[in-house]
Amino acid sequence: MRLKDKVSIITGAGSGMGRVAALRFAAEGSRVVVADNQKAAAEETVRQVKAASGEAWPSVVDISVEADARAMVDVAIQKYGRVDVLYNNAGIMPQADHSVIDTPVEAWDQVMAVNVRGVYLACKYAIPHMVERHSGSIINVSSFVAVLGCSVPQDAYTASKGAVLALTRSLAVQFAPHGVRTNAILPGPVETPLLVEWLLKDEAAKQLRLARNPTGRFGKPDEVVALAVYLASDESAWTNGASLVIDGGISVNYF
Repeated sequence: MRLKDKVSIITGAGSGMGRVAALRFAAEGSRVVVADNQKAAAEETVRQVKAASGEAWPSVVDISVEADARAMVDVAIQKYGRVDVLYNNAGIMPQADHSVIDTPVEAWDQVMAVNVRGVYLACKYAIPHMVERHSGSIINVSSFVAVLGCSVPQDAYTASKGAVLALTRSLAVQFAPHGVRTNAILPGPVETPLLVEWLLKDEAAKQLRLARNPTGRFGKPDEVVALAVYLASDESAWTNGASLVIDGGISVNYF
């Protein structure tokens, strides 16, 4: 098992890619703190992990709230004694997010609170425990839109993921001397409930985006999680500050 005896916090683990990650990490031997803002969703993920003979514990958290982020890390320490992996997976992409000229300020602030402040707060409270043990892996979910412009914009989401990418690099430099690695995964469009609700119901929007992808399809959550397992494992001991794009080739497609 690639993550045997590790303790992982996964945010947004109540559904979508986060739930897939919790199940996969547990199957690889990690004990998982399932963090989500929906109690029932977190508990269902824990139920599924335990049904598959894994070990997990729920933490109900609004990751944009400092007290919640601190409590989430405290759960890992109190229940399992340490934190080896922090997988900052939680993120939002509201329908009101368009161009800067027509995105409401409230939507912008909401995206920044979850997607950027949430990563900051989780790191703020997890990193000291990792530094204390001189060991840890932080995995930040950015996005391929952090490195590409888009003619169908979601500017708050794009800006937030660019911020996550920049923060990843800063953390990688600061904390690698203390044994803590930080890397970013930059997925292209992945078939999560978030994408399905927003995009796949609109056939024209779906085909517009698929036309840019050489593979002719969207990604699967397990394909992204497989990369996260590598980053969480000791196999990636010399991988630090990396921006790992996994998008089927969209970002290298000129026409």
